[in-house]
Amino acid sequence: MAVLSEAKETGLIRAHGVSCHTFGALETAAATNWVDIDLARYNAVGAVMDAPPPQVLKVLEGMKAKGKGVIGMKILGAGQLRNNVDEALQVALGTETLDAFTIGAETQTEFLSLLKKIPPASVRA
Repeated sequence: MAVLSEAKETGLIRAHGVSCHTFGALETAAATNWVDIDLARYNAVGAVMDAPPPQVLKVLEGMKAKGKGVIGMKILGAGQLRNNVDEALQVALGTETLDAFTIGAETQTEFLSLLKKIPPASVRA
């Protein structure tokens, strides 16, 4: 943390943060002023998450209120939502809490398919 803080102070980096893999870590990151950006597990059904989506979303909303960046991960639930990609993307793109998200693909074909689905999923009715 000290090295990253120094890098931020000297302008080498603009922000630093953490990736959370337990709900307790997520709560700690939300409460810690040092954290500028958080990578948090979030998806529609709670797959590969550490707490139900509404509970996680509440913490993420608190982070956003403090000006922290929020990057969603596991939006496809480590592949568990592979058959519900459109819904999973709509949830990730439909929340104003996530600034960005990571998405995994096992093949180039799957990756290209996901890329094609993102623009339509981002349209709000």
